[in-house]
Amino acid sequence: MSRSLLDRFLLLYPDFRERLRRHLGSADLADEALSEVYVKLSTTDKSYAVRDEPAYLFRLSLNTAFDLNRSARRLATMEQIETVLDLSDPSPGAGRSAEARQEVARLEQAIATLTERRRNILIAARIHGRSCREIAGELGLSTRTVEMELRSALEHCAEHLNRKNNKGMGKDFANDRRKTSIH
Repeated sequence: MSRSLLDRFLLLYPDFRERLRRHLGSADLADEALSEVYVKLSTTDKSYAVRDEPAYLFRLSLNTAFDLNRSARRLATMEQIETVLDLSDPSPGAGRSAEARQEVARLEQAIATLTERRRNILIAARIHGRSCREIAGELGLSTRTVEMELRSALEHCAEHLNRKNNKGMGKDFANDRRKTSIH
């Protein structure tokens, strides 16, 4: 830009600083914006005529302040970064994964020790999501018999898991109504 525009900016600098500070509510942001405008004006070699230099220069300063403010909002603060770093990993750790694999293996063992009829009823009800009435119709049993067999199978698995739990602190599946519900 022409030297006269930079000279005009330097002449109006104190007035711009005060107006920007009032408009933005921050002396630091006003100073930073004015410094950016100064660098832009002093490093460019383009030259063109501006009809209202003070209005142009103030608008340039104000837009620069808005851009700086917008950029600052995009950057995470140190507090935000520390908060993210302090978050625990929601995925299970290696210990919990190994524990879960052991529990699944114990459940598979428990299912393997069921009678064939109880095993088929348990798999149909809990794995395939079929109702006791459907299972009863297919096996030629009463719904009540299927319900009793399913309850027995669930209690057997629960006892097996609780008994085999090497820490003695496993879930008590036999007393968990969600796991033993037959409906």
